[in-house]
Amino acid sequence: MEVKIFKELTTEAKMIRTKVFMEEQGFQQEFDDVDDRAYHVLIQDGERPVATGRLFTEDGETYLIGRVAVLSAYRGQHLGEHVVTALEQQAKACGAKCITLSAQCRAAGFYEKLGYTKTEEYHMDEFCPHVTMRKAF
Repeated sequence: MEVKIFKELTTEAKMIRTKVFMEEQGFQQEFDDVDDRAYHVLIQDGERPVATGRLFTEDGETYLIGRVAVLSAYRGQHLGEHVVTALEQQAKACGAKCITLSAQCRAAGFYEKLGYTKTEEYHMDEFCPHVTMRKAF
């Protein structure tokens, strides 16, 4: 598996997010202006793109991870963890002091295993409950 970070939303990352979030999970508003200013990680199995995620900041200190997605045939192989780790390394290289993310409530346990802590901030993203989580360095 090869892990790459881009400063643009690649066609491959867009395909993964479309399959996972729109086709599988039913989200309609998957792409936004954040994509234009985010770092995007892409994991490939040979030539096949299989996992992605993004990282951005609003203030230069706190970075936000989002849109972590793994194609269904590749789940259970710790690729989501590799996506988050690559994004955390990029955030540290940029001088991040803290990372936050908005996790689907059903995925919060995944992020807790990676050292993230739930806050009291819950919200809906389209039809899906989310919780804000944080990790300080």
